[in-house]
Amino acid sequence: MKKSIFTIVITCFVVFSWNTFSFAHINNSLPTEDSKELMVQDILLLMLLDDIDKAVSNYYSEYLTESPLVYPYQIDIVNVERVGEFRTFHFDFTLEVTPVVGPHVSVGKDRMTLEISPTIPGQVKLRKFEHLETHELPSTWKHKIKQKKIQ
Repeated sequence: MKKSIFTIVITCFVVFSWNTFSFAHINNSLPTEDSKELMVQDILLLMLLDDIDKAVSNYYSEYLTESPLVYPYQIDIVNVERVGEFRTFHFDFTLEVTPVVGPHVSVGKDRMTLEISPTIPGQVKLRKFEHLETHELPSTWKHKIKQKKIQ
């Protein structure tokens, strides 16, 4: 009897302490090395940064006493579409941005669509701005709020 209990305990110990291997792969979607495509994307975002900041500042001016900033690494490209036929230089560019105040305190998440074309004065026009999320500011930054609720 003692021998069978001892055998069961040892078997359970071996089975439950045995290392199991997982072949799951973590897919980190952030690039780990530079490429020509990534450099062109970064250049484009830098060139659009003033238009992005203007749109964000315009929206948050109703709610905050300080205009939030958008850093290039806080911009995600959601979609790019060519308007018209192949090799026309007219695009719809949809982005998601995370504006911040002060020491990178996130105030929300927004989606915007920019129309880019040589026929538009300044070549960039904000077509759509959508506020997706409101992030609560820490108590040390609540004095920057004009109204209680960001819509």
